[in-house]
Amino acid sequence: MESPVSARVRRVPTTPRGGPAPGGLAGGVPRWGRSPGAARRGLSAPSPADGAAACRAQVLTDPEDIAALYRQLSQLPALGTACLGPELTTQYGGKYCNVYAEWSQRDLERAESVKFCRQYLVFHDSKTIVYSGPSGACTEIKGELLSRESPSGTLKAVLRKASNSKGEEKQFLEIWDQNRKVKSINLTGLEKHGSIYEDDQFGCLAWSHSETHLLYVAEKKRPKTESFFQSKAPELSSTAEEEDAVSRPEKQEKALKGEQFVYHEDWGEALSGKSVPALCVLDIESSNVSVLEGVPDHISPGQAFWSPGDTGVVFTGWWHEPFRLGLRHCTNRRSALFYVDLRRGCCELLSNDTKAVWSPRLSPDQCRIIYLENNALGPHQQCSRLCMYDWYTKQTSTVLEVVPRQSQGVFPGIYCTALPEMCWAADSRRVVLDTAQRSQQDLFVVDTQTSSVHCLTADAPPGSWTLLTINRDLLVAKFSTPSCPPTLKVGFLPSVGQEAQVSWVCLEDAAPLSDISWVIQSLQPPSEQENPQYEGLDFEAILLRPSQMASTNKPPLVVVPHGGPHSVFVASWMLYPAVLCRMGFAVLLVNYRGSLGFGQDNIASLPGNVGSQDVQDVQHCVERVLQEEPLDSTRVALVGGSHGGFLACHLIGQYPGTYQACVVRNPVVNMASMISCTDIPDWCLTEAGFFFTPTTLPNAAHWTEMLHKSPMQYVDKTAVVPREQPCTLWRGGRG
Repeated sequence: MESPVSARVRRVPTTPRGGPAPGGLAGGVPRWGRSPGAARRGLSAPSPADGAAACRAQVLTDPEDIAALYRQLSQLPALGTACLGPELTTQYGGKYCNVYAEWSQRDLERAESVKFCRQYLVFHDSKTIVYSGPSGACTEIKGELLSRESPSGTLKAVLRKASNSKGEEKQFLEIWDQNRKVKSINLTGLEKHGSIYEDDQFGCLAWSHSETHLLYVAEKKRPKTESFFQSKAPELSSTAEEEDAVSRPEKQEKALKGEQFVYHEDWGEALSGKSVPALCVLDIESSNVSVLEGVPDHISPGQAFWSPGDTGVVFTGWWHEPFRLGLRHCTNRRSALFYVDLRRGCCELLSNDTKAVWSPRLSPDQCRIIYLENNALGPHQQCSRLCMYDWYTKQTSTVLEVVPRQSQGVFPGIYCTALPEMCWAADSRRVVLDTAQRSQQDLFVVDTQTSSVHCLTADAPPGSWTLLTINRDLLVAKFSTPSCPPTLKVGFLPSVGQEAQVSWVCLEDAAPLSDISWVIQSLQPPSEQENPQYEGLDFEAILLRPSQMASTNKPPLVVVPHGGPHSVFVASWMLYPAVLCRMGFAVLLVNYRGSLGFGQDNIASLPGNVGSQDVQDVQHCVERVLQEEPLDSTRVALVGGSHGGFLACHLIGQYPGTYQACVVRNPVVNMASMISCTDIPDWCLTEAGFFFTPTTLPNAAHWTEMLHKSPMQYVDKTAVVPREQPCTLWRGGRG
């Protein structure tokens, strides 16, 4: 009789294209056996008294060998963004276009991640790809913060940072045509605003439809401040004053006294120093910059673009009153869609103002705007609605609703943090997006008229897909698996009703690592661990293991629950699990109940049950995998960050007999103490099962319950035998 786990395992082929790994990755690292220092300590050192020692897999433990392996795998680049150039015609009538792709790669010598670009040629007949291939070598991109091609493709705007001879960093906005830089504007020197926002939360660089103006977001200029005891320079002579007036025609700004240490609240993690964003417009011909007025004082604008006819600006506005909450990975912050009419000088509300709205995208015919919508507050990540605003009828409709339960073969709902910048089909009717579907990520096309959804990657090999761009129905996408680094693919979106017939062509291939195998496992919680409010939910895990290991050898296991908690591991390329697997470890990535991609009920089941439901799911998964797979149950370690660290600390405290080591990064160890020193205090109350409002003050019951759900209560269980159960905590500052 099959076990509950093995009966529901989906075995995944890990080498769909075959062939050796690039650069000898399939076995080029020396000393895979046990190194001379292996017996010193760590998971790879078996006890002499262990009768099963002969069956234990030997893992890589020598630091130099591990560093060599990491260096080798870190050279595999990550695919970031892509854009399509204008469509050109050859003298023989053939059509072609350029694909511009940006990649990133770790440069260990420089201790930084470097970006580089590569271009590809795609010849086509508007329905199928005739020929494709790379054009030229890679080129490193230096100092580029944002870039955007104009609608016609003849111009390109680049926001660049550069330092002068004094080491002062400045920001420049450059305009390029097809063979030269036609303009470079020192935005820092103009002193119209603070630093430009280049992040993916507020930042934008949008061309007007007429290609005469550029729209971007920058920190609002603050008045200069000085001490009451500031020493002043002597008065300027009349000649100096006249010269200064010529160089600075504007009225000199008067400094505010005694306010040089005033605290300015910002938007939290990864957005520190960003407090009051402002919409700014550059007139390309005159090089004049103006800061748009009319945005409500209680709103922080971002994600802006030009309205149809360039009559104004459409943007997402976040409420920052009564105070700001962290925005990074938080799609539940109250926000709405707004329109600043430049002709009338007024600001209009375009969407519901009680929800969380973001990622607006204008259709090619400039008639419709689609955007994502969540409920305000509640879990930081949710199943989202896809809404559409008709520019001319002023009507808003819901194209796709929240999906309560995900089932096999049915659209799972939308769980993406943003829509692709270019996501509309040429017919201005269909939208293409990528989203998690359980433990994979697929591409879907949505018909905004009928609300029908079709999967574009249903017949593709198992793995994860990301849409990079679509233009003139030419799709550019990224594909990867846990054993295959990212590959760049293109294909044409078929006509309505023929979506399943998309044919993908690879522009940049990557050979899979033949010595890593992986499988997705589906699990059901035991009946006693069912959530009475949300019964019948299941969850999944992705198991990676060395594939070229003797069947008698049992590799040690590294268990990795994800953070969030409302996040998800998808079957894509991940450097650290790949390194661990190549070292000789099996790696278990657990998508416990509460993860994205399994329906809104799955998400809603976790708040109020953290520290119990999620911990039990991970433990149940580990026990089943150890029972069903040839793994060494005496060598099991935990690794986790943020909420994953929360779970790792819980697990090694509640089940000390299962785990022999634990490494956690920025873990949540005490929700009760966290609430008073975090940019996301709502997370603590919401996940503890309480309702949060900006005026909420925790009471004794709140403190007690948060402490009860925290792993801090088990600290004595992990501190008893530190030599046998080492637990390493990594803490870092906010970025």
